[in-house]
Amino acid sequence: MADQRPPAAPESFEVAAEQVRATTFRDDLTVREIPAPAGVASEAIALAGDVRPEEDAIDSPFGTGRFILLHDPDEPSAWGGQWRVVCFAQAPLEHDIGVDPMLADVAWSWLTDALASRGAALHSASGTATKTISKGFGTLADEGDGSQIELRASWSPAGPITPHVEAWAELVCMLAGLPPGSEGITMLGSRRVARG
Repeated sequence: MADQRPPAAPESFEVAAEQVRATTFRDDLTVREIPAPAGVASEAIALAGDVRPEEDAIDSPFGTGRFILLHDPDEPSAWGGQWRVVCFAQAPLEHDIGVDPMLADVAWSWLTDALASRGAALHSASGTATKTISKGFGTLADEGDGSQIELRASWSPAGPITPHVEAWAELVCMLAGLPPGSEGITMLGSRRVARG
């Protein structure tokens, strides 16, 4: 009978950080290491990802995200272990998509499906999916109606970190309208406008 134990977590923060840094990403997603938030855990590493960013732009007009891996040997009770992943992904949407009542549920399912498809072992997941509808006025009236989806999630990884980073990257791309296997395909909805 096969061994059914979950895969082992990284033996040290250095090993986990190397797994994060060694992850490869599709060409449509530009990922860079950024300063991790201070004071949340004894050790942390953070990434920022942007879908097809414009040169010299801060955020992509298509979608952006953040991935943070936290490590605390004291095992905070809410984490149920030494490790915690915190991620964020957002993308502007066409107004017609933004008013879909199932949009938040779909966004959450994209994350859970991406994690499951990579065999990412985890527990204690939580998160929120927020959709925003906006209308421009005054000098922004010409932009018309718009919407945005934002997903914030956290969970405790129970195995190698790479599948968790890959799942986050897939989520960012999917929210931006790039399903798996669509690398290099022209994006639809280019009238999307990033709204703050």
